Amino acid sequence: MRLGAGDFKPYLRLLSYCRPYLARLTAAIMCMALSALFGVIPPWLIKNVVDDVLIAGDSGTLNVLALGMVALYTLKVSFGYGHAYLMAWVGHKVIMDLRLKLYDKTQRLSLRVLYKRRMGEFMSRITNDVVTLQNILTTVVVELVVQGVTFFCIVVFLFLLNWRLTLLTFAVIPLAALAIDRASEKLRRVGAAIQEQLAQLSGIAYEALSSVRIVRAFSTERAEYERFESKNRSHFKALIRGAQTRGFLEGFVEIVLISALALILWFGGRDVVNGELTPGELITFLMYIGLLVQPVRVTSRSVGSIQQGVASADRIFEILDERDDVAEPDCPVVLSEMRGEIVFDDVWFAYDEERWVLRGISFRVSPGERVAIVGATGAGKSTIGDMILRFYDPTKGRVLIDGVDLREFDMPFYRRRIGVVPQDPVLMLGSFANNIAYGFDAATPELIKEAARAADIDDFISSLPDGYDTEVGERGVTLSGGQRQRVAIARAIVRNPVIMLMDEATSSLDSMVESQVQRSMSKAMSGRTSIVIAHRLSTIMDSDRILVISDGRIAEDGRHEELLSKRGYYFNLYSLQGRAYDARNP
Repeated sequence: MRLGAGDFKPYLRLLSYCRPYLARLTAAIMCMALSALFGVIPPWLIKNVVDDVLIAGDSGTLNVLALGMVALYTLKVSFGYGHAYLMAWVGHKVIMDLRLKLYDKTQRLSLRVLYKRRMGEFMSRITNDVVTLQNILTTVVVELVVQGVTFFCIVVFLFLLNWRLTLLTFAVIPLAALAIDRASEKLRRVGAAIQEQLAQLSGIAYEALSSVRIVRAFSTERAEYERFESKNRSHFKALIRGAQTRGFLEGFVEIVLISALALILWFGGRDVVNGELTPGELITFLMYIGLLVQPVRVTSRSVGSIQQGVASADRIFEILDERDDVAEPDCPVVLSEMRGEIVFDDVWFAYDEERWVLRGISFRVSPGERVAIVGATGAGKSTIGDMILRFYDPTKGRVLIDGVDLREFDMPFYRRRIGVVPQDPVLMLGSFANNIAYGFDAATPELIKEAARAADIDDFISSLPDGYDTEVGERGVTLSGGQRQRVAIARAIVRNPVIMLMDEATSSLDSMVESQVQRSMSKAMSGRTSIVIAHRLSTIMDSDRILVISDGRIAEDGRHEELLSKRGYYFNLYSLQGRAYDARNP
């Protein structure tokens, strides 16, 4: 087989996950070996039945051989059950550990890495690729070990019976090995194509279903169907290519083995006629050749599975080996108390090399200060928010919190002290209470209700049939935008954060709802360091300071009235939005 050392690296790496379960794995392998051994002894007894009982007429031997046959198969089945159970336990446990490790790694990857691929592709690797490996570990590996031991034992018995016929048999076997060698590389390519097509298929389905409102609004159901159908057809073709290759390989191997059997029958029959071989020995030899077909057939069939498993393992380890550019420090800092001072010290950032999004940003936010960040789309406002949350690290420069470089902080400690209200808040499956307390285990029913009151959502939740135990539904789509936003504000308030980050929190709301949510936001920000990222100037005119971002730089910095008096960039923004706001609110 064309399986080089590199092909086995993923499997050798998988073995490292078996180390905690080495005792069970060893017991499973011993059971496999004993089951295989007891499975190949019975044909040897047939030799005695033919030569000693049927020809010599020794009926006493028949009783012993019959009982021996039952005992051997009882042992074979018993050890077979042992290896099936133990190997399944080890295989499923290893896969469970691997799936958890893959999920944990995906959760911890930086947004820069996550956004390089579709979410559906990550889902495919966690589900489809892991299931493929699960089949390899719990079925294919077991078959290969059992059939490998069986093959070895059969060969030993064949040489004991007649070494010349055995050599003749193995003069033909290399033809089967050649066929497997030729097919293995193609099967690996086909296996990789199958898994890649399946990942893309999952990605398209996830994308369409998660954006079902947009799809229906723009009547693109047919286009999405055709896109899915095209990728589905490609996946089907890859599966068929794999089936064709495996079918040809298995058929060719079977023909080779039958040809070997015919040769042995011809030469062996001549030896029996010449008295060089007993009838029992020839029959037993032929039975062993018949048993030999199964190990070779299983091996040839397993080549395709192994190659597909290599492709799946490579895809899984590609994620596990992905370098996280937002790494935890070796000695994370935990402050006894956070004040909420934020300092950007000459921060430069680029998603791609030399394509700068932020260019030398420097500013300081004092504890308790409310600072707004405004600017055109793509100016770098949300990137500043992402930096404060440490979704990204600066390419150059530093972000300091209370004088400590953010890269030195213990991230769970730090993020538990930040309240975030995003532009499009995502509500999780579960009750309103669970959504408000999300990520804050210390939230009591009283704290949850108090946070809901502060966010002006308590009356609505209390009016529901099950109150705070009411399920919000998938992503909260049955709620209005204002209701979802208030739940998000309550979620931020309940943890009593030191820093509040409002990222375009009212940009998708109409003016009336925006005004209501703005009151809730003002309550949430009271007494806390607050960063408000906004397009609408109506939400930030009362801020202590306003930073105007243009082309990744701070163009202006000051209060609303100061910036208007400069008649610069902010004045131009206000000319477009501020007058409209004044017209609506005379």
